[in-house]
Amino acid sequence: MNRMATRFRNSVFVTLLGLFASSAFAQTPTEFINDASAKGIADIEASRLAHQKTESKEIKDYTIVVINDRTTANQHLAKIAKQLDLPVAPREEVVNKAKALMPEVMEGTNFDEAYAASQVKTTQEAIEQLEQTAQTTDVPEIKAFAEETLPKLQTHLQMARALQASR
Repeated sequence: MNRMATRFRNSVFVTLLGLFASSAFAQTPTEFINDASAKGIADIEASRLAHQKTESKEIKDYTIVVINDRTTANQHLAKIAKQLDLPVAPREEVVNKAKALMPEVMEGTNFDEAYAASQVKTTQEAIEQLEQTAQTTDVPEIKAFAEETLPKLQTHLQMARALQASR
């Protein structure tokens, strides 16, 4: 019985720790919108640059998908912010944050490889942020946005991994 009680206490502790950990990383709606918008802008700008620099048709096709999807997502975030009357960061501040998030871009033959690798990393991070937000937010519009956007980002990740593997 003592061993069973210890296991029970440990499982309760682990469960509570998990709940506290997930809430510790939860963002307010305003923080989420500002952060996700900045990451979207960074992704759009990196993809525009890649579209200009690459000779690869696969990368050009991928960049078009990313630019279109992320632009649509950022427009949706702006509508949510307006609908909820949230104070969002000025565009200049969001753009500056986006610039800081953009990966350093290599020149020459390693460019495509570096871009594909950065897309895998940044898309994984965006997926983690949306999954976390979908689980922790109590704002229905943001939850719906996260659930709507996740499949698109998961497709981006599959495409980015394929690009990375082909380099």
